Amino acid sequence: MIHDKKEWKVGVIGATGMVGQRFVTLLDGHPWFRPVCLLASARSAGKKYPEAVGDKWAMSVPIPAYAKDLTVLDAEADAEKLVGKVDFVFCAVNMKKDQIKALEERYAKLEIPVVSNNSAHRGTKDVPMVIPEINASHLEVIAAQRRRLGTKRGFIAVKSNCSLQSYVPLLHPLLPFGVKSAAVCTYQAISGAGKTFDTMPEILDNIIPYIGGEEEKSEREPLKIWGSVQGDEIVDATAPVITAQCLRVPVSDGHTAAAFVTFERKPSKEEILRAWAEFSGEPQKLALPSAPKQFIHYLEEDNRPQPKLDRMTENGMAVCAGRLREDALFDWKFVGCSHNTLRGAAGGAVLLAELLAAKGYFD
Repeated sequence: MIHDKKEWKVGVIGATGMVGQRFVTLLDGHPWFRPVCLLASARSAGKKYPEAVGDKWAMSVPIPAYAKDLTVLDAEADAEKLVGKVDFVFCAVNMKKDQIKALEERYAKLEIPVVSNNSAHRGTKDVPMVIPEINASHLEVIAAQRRRLGTKRGFIAVKSNCSLQSYVPLLHPLLPFGVKSAAVCTYQAISGAGKTFDTMPEILDNIIPYIGGEEEKSEREPLKIWGSVQGDEIVDATAPVITAQCLRVPVSDGHTAAAFVTFERKPSKEEILRAWAEFSGEPQKLALPSAPKQFIHYLEEDNRPQPKLDRMTENGMAVCAGRLREDALFDWKFVGCSHNTLRGAAGGAVLLAELLAAKGYFD
């Protein structure tokens, strides 16, 4: 049910970083969310937002007018100042994991819900890690989390790793055929490391075959997404088995995945294409503002999807698939592509916040 409240006031923690900048642009003119404060580290605090960002602005559009007037607050020292001023916050900070955990719990205990882009709480048993089209039902664990934190409104909800968005949404509609195992190779854009070609010269004419922690997340996080709420926690699924290799490639935005899949009952090509075409979830049913109309787009051309051509499909919120064909070792193989800072990061978090708002979690 969509609530009749038309506007929620929002803060962005980590507003000067690349994902934070993406939040700042996505919230400009958002129909439901009004950004009222931007927070960052102590060294940015007290400066107007454009001065705090300096020459690090990495978006293709200029800094929105509303953000130019905002003075950046200190994410740690000024937390109490947000009480009563915001309905919830987005969080995308570059800190050590235990510091992020403490910071997010602090905001939640101040009764300020946190919609996080960080990985720190993804393993926490009563923190839902949600791809809105896939496991919206996991939000019900928030009641248990509030009991643990001793809060009425405050909680933490997180989105999954950006690499997952290019293959998990493509595997999910195929689960009824009994996905046994999947091998995935991801080719990840430099914006996933918070970099541009100017700040990452070592990537030019190069591929870096290691992204710290990424392969573990790519193999483990889907099992939480496919898990179920049991009692006060989310219990991970035990299958399918996923093995992953993650490479950094010289692409500005857009993660690509090559996936190979084995099934209990091998579906036909038509069955797979139909499953993808017909798949939709809660965001489409609720017509959430950031939701793509068609979640999965299949491209027939042999040379698609390509990040440069396809990452902005449905404002960067859809997932593109292509090259579906039978495999000699596995049953089927295909290529997926998604925008890593839109669907994969800030956009996915905004969509999650819209789902939370529609379901009454910010009331």
